[in-house]
Amino acid sequence: MSNSKKVLIVEDDMIISLVVENMIKELGHTVVGKAVSGEEAIVIANKEKPDILLMDIRLKGEMDGIETVAKIKETIDSQVIYLTGNSDRLNFERAKDTDFADLIVKPFTISDLDKSLKLIA
Repeated sequence: MSNSKKVLIVEDDMIISLVVENMIKELGHTVVGKAVSGEEAIVIANKEKPDILLMDIRLKGEMDGIETVAKIKETIDSQVIYLTGNSDRLNFERAKDTDFADLIVKPFTISDLDKSLKLIA
């Protein structure tokens, strides 16, 4: 599948991470890594150069998802889809500065995710 993308999942909830990984694979994309913290995500992103970051806004560790994306985008031009359990305005305003492709509010379905990925393709 020529349209297959390399996806890095950054999500600190292991169950959600697994569900998202299965959705990504089912949609024909490749998961190049999974991270639970911003620090870990940066290391994996620099190594794997993913096309897409699926980024939870709330993460374990020092950095949240928005700070993590800003850092990764200094070196890699990945597209970003934020996954968030809270759609509060403050985070949305902060996220806008990172030039993201889409924001999906949890819980979401595989068709929600597919729609977001198609925005990028």
